[in-house]
Amino acid sequence: MKIALIGGTGFVGAALLEELLRRGHQVTALARNPSKFAARAGLSVVEADALQSAQVAHAVEGVDAVISAYNPGWKEPHIHDLFLQGTQAIVDGVKRSGVKRLLLVGGAGSLYVAPGLQLVDTPEFPAEWKQGALAAREALNRIRAETSLDWTFVSPAAMLAPGERRGGFRLGGDQLLLDAHGTPAGLTVADLAVAIVDEIETPRHVQRRFTVAY
Repeated sequence: MKIALIGGTGFVGAALLEELLRRGHQVTALARNPSKFAARAGLSVVEADALQSAQVAHAVEGVDAVISAYNPGWKEPHIHDLFLQGTQAIVDGVKRSGVKRLLLVGGAGSLYVAPGLQLVDTPEFPAEWKQGALAAREALNRIRAETSLDWTFVSPAAMLAPGERRGGFRLGGDQLLLDAHGTPAGLTVADLAVAIVDEIETPRHVQRRFTVAY
């Protein structure tokens, strides 16, 4: 497939790039600074700013699907507003391009831990992640109103870490997945990438959110 990848130098995006190329897909990476990518077979890099919908539209035109792992950075003081601005520009750009398939990577904060209670609203939720998590929740709420795209929103496990490509993970919906001890289950970023590329190759959550964890 021809896949456009946004955020390909980030924690999740870099793992996605590896998984996509491993499976033989043709990847177009959007980047404000193309020099951050090394030349690789199957990879082309297009200079584009994810905050500019016209640039996104031009860069993704003609691909089969767009994967966005956009994140302005957890240490970015304006992460909330920039995350929403970028995500909206990406959605608008994809719509303008005529591409129908869009997968957005969000966070675990909007997953439910009890009826009516999302993880981000619990007292234990770390303050340093809260603004980004609130933005990702708002992005999910917005995309749920989108009917012209075949969108999917992915919420990773609460405990997402570096590590090997292991397999054997579980998929869920809107509830936080727990381990055998009743605590939030973990996942390696490599296996998150596996689950995401699986969804692109064989869509099972069109116009829905899903989560993945061990």
